[in-house]
Amino acid sequence: MAVEIKPKVKMPEQLPEKRRKNFNEVPLGYTEEMAIEEATRCIMCKKPKCISGCPVEIDIPAFIQLIKDGKYAKSARKIKETNTLPAICGRVCPQETQCELQCVLGKKFEPIAIGRLERFVADYEREHNLIEIPKIPEWNGKKVAIVGSGPAGLTCAGDLALMGYKATVFEALHQPGGVLIYGIPEFRLPKEILRIEIDYLRKLGAEIKTNYIIGKIKTIDELLEEYDAIFIGTGAGLPVFMGIPGENLAGIYSANEFLTRVNLMKAYKFGEYDTPVLDIKRAAVLGAGNTAMDSARCALRLGAEEVLLVYRRSRKEAPARIEEIHHAEEEGVKFHFLTTPIRYINDGNGHVKAMECLKMELGEPDSSGRRRPIPVEGSEFIMEVDTVLVAIGAGANPLLTKATPDIEVDKKGHIIIDGELRTKKKWVYAGGDIVTGSATVIEAMGAGKLAARTIDKDIKNK
Repeated sequence: MAVEIKPKVKMPEQLPEKRRKNFNEVPLGYTEEMAIEEATRCIMCKKPKCISGCPVEIDIPAFIQLIKDGKYAKSARKIKETNTLPAICGRVCPQETQCELQCVLGKKFEPIAIGRLERFVADYEREHNLIEIPKIPEWNGKKVAIVGSGPAGLTCAGDLALMGYKATVFEALHQPGGVLIYGIPEFRLPKEILRIEIDYLRKLGAEIKTNYIIGKIKTIDELLEEYDAIFIGTGAGLPVFMGIPGENLAGIYSANEFLTRVNLMKAYKFGEYDTPVLDIKRAAVLGAGNTAMDSARCALRLGAEEVLLVYRRSRKEAPARIEEIHHAEEEGVKFHFLTTPIRYINDGNGHVKAMECLKMELGEPDSSGRRRPIPVEGSEFIMEVDTVLVAIGAGANPLLTKATPDIEVDKKGHIIIDGELRTKKKWVYAGGDIVTGSATVIEAMGAGKLAARTIDKDIKNK
């Protein structure tokens, strides 16, 4: 007799017309009943492929079985055996291209909602004050410095603390979190949840020093005099622009600057903070990744009358999560695919008033595997805008590597490493976006985990 497979349990959300006017979290989370219903869809296959799709190696069937058994806090602790930031991962990781893509059930039906279940147990543990600190081993006498408090650095610090190391994280900004705090909006990742997850790492023994720019206050060589090893996880925070005429006009932001003002500098808290964001009426967002979606949705919430997302490829090639594109469309973002700006137009007072754009068509695939956009001759047109948010990627900030010339970098400024994240400089390791360029939170966390493992191995084999 065939077993009936129910559809994936939908997660309740704020209605689009309501949420576009606030910065509250959009998905509202599973109830206990919803979580159990979704967990019971898991067929507990003998050879689970979902684990191989997880960069931080969570024992997914085990934590789902604990949900079935009603042991929610224990399920969260099972996840924390390999992932110290489950409430974050359950919200922002692209499970649809990782663990859920490998789900055996997903070959014929909808895959298990692994991310939603991870979020549920992490939230349950926190909301019911059931967070427990595991037994921390005695200090082994070794110290590791971690540069950058984004997902790679935080994961590396947490894993090293659980191995008996003294891990110290150095963060250039005034609050820890890296892209998690300056790049991801409140409606996707509430800052209070991030604060609690980072507080958990501190309780594991990790020390975090903010307002500390490595490369200025101290160099890597000076850190090596105090620490046995260094992990560099500074991310990709350097804005990238198109290099087209008029780019220096007022009203044109990098997405990094715009999101930092909104998120880290609290511009989203209307009236409570003095962080300036220009009055937006008609905004264009360039790009179609998650950063572009975040920028577009923030612009709406800050009062923009119209937000136009301009992308030179088609919807199929857009790198953002399907969920993020869907949410942006629901909230009223208007998509202009196969379109690219070629110059910005001055209003006469040094402010942008429009973009001249070209229509594009897709040719053969390029090195990224996506079809190359080709300009359509004679297709120029004018798009009137008063704000432009450029979200076409981010580069490697050269401050640290220029201060340490014996760390080898490629032509884009990304640090060159071996297969276990060692740089050319002895006892210096690197991972995350500073190595790969802009990628996902969970991939950066996977790099932090591998770095901790490699550092531990190298110190033990010293």
